[in-house]
Amino acid sequence: MTDLPARPSFHGHEQILLREYAERAYLDYSMYVVLDRALPFIGDGLKPVQRRIIYAMSELGLSATSKHKKSARTVGDVIGKFHPHGDSACYEALVLMAQPFSYRYPLIDGQGNFGSSEDPKSFAAMRYTESKLTPIAEVLLAELGQGTVDWDPNFDGTLEEPSWLPARLPHVLLNGTTGIAVGMATDIPPHNLNEIVSACLILLDDPNASLDALCEHVRGPDFPTSAEIITPAADLKQIYATGNGGVRARATFVKEGGHIIVNSLPYQVSPSKVIEQIATQMRAKKLPWLEDIRDESDHENPVRIALIPRSNRIDAEQLMGHLFATTDLEKSFRVNLNVIGLDGKPRVKNLKTMLSEWLVFRQDTVTRRLNHRLERVERRLHLLEGLLVAFLNLDEVIHIIRTEDEPKAALMARFELSEAQADYILDTRLKQLARLEEMKIRGEQDELDAERDRLMAILGSKAKLKKLIKDELMADAKKFGDARKSPIVSRGAAQALAETELVASEPVTVILSEKGWVRAAKGHDIDASTIAYRDGDALLAAVRTRSNFNVAFIDSTGRAYSTSAHTLPSARGNGEPLTGRFAPAAGARFLAIASAENEVKYVIASDQGHGFVTRFENLIGRQKAGKALLSLPAGANTLQPAQLTGNPDERVVVVTSAGHLLAFPVAELPELDKGKGNKMIEIPKAKRGTEHVVAVAAIAPGATLVVHSGARTMSLSYKDLENYIGTRASRGGLLPRGWQKVDRLSRE
Repeated sequence: MTDLPARPSFHGHEQILLREYAERAYLDYSMYVVLDRALPFIGDGLKPVQRRIIYAMSELGLSATSKHKKSARTVGDVIGKFHPHGDSACYEALVLMAQPFSYRYPLIDGQGNFGSSEDPKSFAAMRYTESKLTPIAEVLLAELGQGTVDWDPNFDGTLEEPSWLPARLPHVLLNGTTGIAVGMATDIPPHNLNEIVSACLILLDDPNASLDALCEHVRGPDFPTSAEIITPAADLKQIYATGNGGVRARATFVKEGGHIIVNSLPYQVSPSKVIEQIATQMRAKKLPWLEDIRDESDHENPVRIALIPRSNRIDAEQLMGHLFATTDLEKSFRVNLNVIGLDGKPRVKNLKTMLSEWLVFRQDTVTRRLNHRLERVERRLHLLEGLLVAFLNLDEVIHIIRTEDEPKAALMARFELSEAQADYILDTRLKQLARLEEMKIRGEQDELDAERDRLMAILGSKAKLKKLIKDELMADAKKFGDARKSPIVSRGAAQALAETELVASEPVTVILSEKGWVRAAKGHDIDASTIAYRDGDALLAAVRTRSNFNVAFIDSTGRAYSTSAHTLPSARGNGEPLTGRFAPAAGARFLAIASAENEVKYVIASDQGHGFVTRFENLIGRQKAGKALLSLPAGANTLQPAQLTGNPDERVVVVTSAGHLLAFPVAELPELDKGKGNKMIEIPKAKRGTEHVVAVAAIAPGATLVVHSGARTMSLSYKDLENYIGTRASRGGLLPRGWQKVDRLSRE
């Protein structure tokens, strides 16, 4: 029998539950992403990869005054020495800091193709481009070797790298940053250097300064583009009070010879994307106000988009308002001031907290710099003191060095020197000692004594320390500050135009057939009865309207449906069935049509003699299933609505299938949004199964009522109707013999 293998021993190994291991591993990863990848440190405003790129370039000697070197050289040093990650991600971070359209104050001067605002990621490979630091990078690196930062070992422990850079300006707000960590993110917009420095000076003078006082200087973000910031001042102040919110930026435009020229776009908006968005609307015939769009951008004009209106009568402000609302010509940017604080913890901070905490960082940095310098001054004074002793006793010093086996100990014992002083004397060449003069040594001592006193005075006085910080801030602002690029302007909200407003207003005649097919013919001089129809179909009703009006249809159940007139098919063909656009109930037929402006009133009636007055807007609905309009009793049908002119003396005319015609003042009908309405004409009970209302019309003074009976017509003037005037719900008068079979009514 084969022996089983020995059971493995776990002696000396930790045994934990898989759940606990997974939780610990995920938390470790999360903290790494938050602290070492995605979020910036409030002190220098940089993420680790950015910090390592800047430091590696300084170590390569790529200062603003040096020559450019291949970007591949920098990337190689960064990933080989400090940042063992992908070269493409590292290079992309380098490129971002070199793009003037991405960074408000670029830290890297790029030579070659570093992308464009059209496509920020269209940059050339790192083997083709060259780069070096910009002058403003000096504010991050100038104090690096002056004892201002802590140093950590790199990933393999062979080198040291700075834990942060000793920034002389609050870079975290100047260039801003974006990042997505685990469970949190950051979106810090860029700001103007002069404004941020002014706010810092306010806080240095008065640490209890209010947010309102700071917002008088920091008016809002300042993006690299000259697009307008249209967020109200109160909203911007709320963002700075909470650290969260949103900023809206809008493109700017000018009028040139009838054309509209867009000359700036919001931050991170591509001109080609905007052109495509506008062109899409034009192709869909949703932007008939525009005839053409051209991209006229060039080297001198990075953004120049020409919009060519169809005519000079087009309202440019109204057109641009529509484009602001429907394209990226206006864009919103999220603000989330989430940074890693001095305590090493990520937190969303308001403007005052961020600036105050950065000033604490700056005070600590300057204090460390001054202490570092003070230590060096005191060490130099100590060495000079020993050197002066050697100079004054040069012959004896030389004798001791020549004769003693341990000259260092002898010198220390003879002249009461420290070990450092004795080493310094022994390391000094004899010919240098011979050249030294007492006055030079004492002169250097006096200068260093004065510097030591000044350093100690600053370190011993908070007021002097603050004054030094203020002077340095103002000097940097004078050297690197510039005017605001993004103007803050008060603008109203952009309003997209309704589809009917965008359509050219042209006369059209909408034709509805008996089987529910619809089409639209251009012009009002169309005889709908002469148009060809499909086999078995014929004209039901036609209405004269305009292409930018809505058209409403009422079915046999009393529901109303609407669509835009310009969307209807041409009358050159047979049209299309309304059932393709709407979803009426099974068995329902479309019986009536109407079209007008929203304020126009109609008489809505059923063939059982009930009706009411309503505004045309009550016939408009967005649902495919329509909206309830006319309540119909069993067996009743909808009649063609009668349009009112608004004349107070207007009369409603109702005619029945038995030839009874009644005219009464329109004021006797109620105005409703929907319903059954009131009785308009009396139909005796005995005749209600056989007699019904054929049509309704509205006649104002000066108009003529036309009664249609087959191919014959009879005209009745407004005065002629006096023979048929009665009160609403009365029987009315009987039409002359031979005219008692009425097909429809119309007016001229």
